[in-house]
Amino acid sequence: MTDSTTASRKAENRQKAPKGRRFLKGALVLAFWLLIWHGIAAGVGLQLLLPGPLPVLRRLGELFTAVRFYQTILLTMGRILLGFFAAVLAGTLLALLTTGLPFFHRLFAPLLGTIKATPVASFILLAFSSSGTVVLCSFLMVLPLAWSNVAAGIENVDPQLLEMGRLFHFSLWKQVRYLYVPAVLPYFTAAVSNGLGFAWKSGVAAEVLGSPRLSIGKELYGAKITLEFVDLFAWTIVVILMSILMEKLALAMIEGMKKRL
Repeated sequence: MTDSTTASRKAENRQKAPKGRRFLKGALVLAFWLLIWHGIAAGVGLQLLLPGPLPVLRRLGELFTAVRFYQTILLTMGRILLGFFAAVLAGTLLALLTTGLPFFHRLFAPLLGTIKATPVASFILLAFSSSGTVVLCSFLMVLPLAWSNVAAGIENVDPQLLEMGRLFHFSLWKQVRYLYVPAVLPYFTAAVSNGLGFAWKSGVAAEVLGSPRLSIGKELYGAKITLEFVDLFAWTIVVILMSILMEKLALAMIEGMKKRL
């Protein structure tokens, strides 16, 4: 039995496990790391340097009751998701273009490689608008990933299936729906899953340097310069939770789309 088959079966077994058992295991893992955090914070003994989990959780509770908190989250999420969805759309269109016409692959590959290798800070410093910078950075960080993944999926469609489609005179729509989409979807799913993480990291980093009004990045920067490390930890947890939530929602939408195909 191959390693990939074993990993696949383990993943299936995890999915089949009762939700209550999965929740209990997740809660135990979370409790373990909270205890580790508490122990390290107690060992340091200085909340200014490393606050413990209880003060941070209390601060999170305070944030959740403030209207400004939700305004800040929605504006940050809007900027990041705008760049992300634009990048996924542009990357998919570029993948279709470059796999169908090799000339365009030679034309765009150096540009996309350059974007991929350029540090986020360079894009932030070159941009002019603080809000636009967030959208731009999210877009540029996700674009090469979306392009390369979708292109790889298109190129890995089984030639025998394509030949079968020609023999049975599949229309273009049937070829796309029954041959290309199932082959590309795993690559597209990976691009969405990884791309959302990149979008959040680069978007919040752009907010830290650009400090647009009502943004998570501005809150993080303000907490740093005022030495409010409880706030810094609390807002960092918010970023992590939002990134995880957006990824799960996106993957659920893709899963729903797969069932309808």
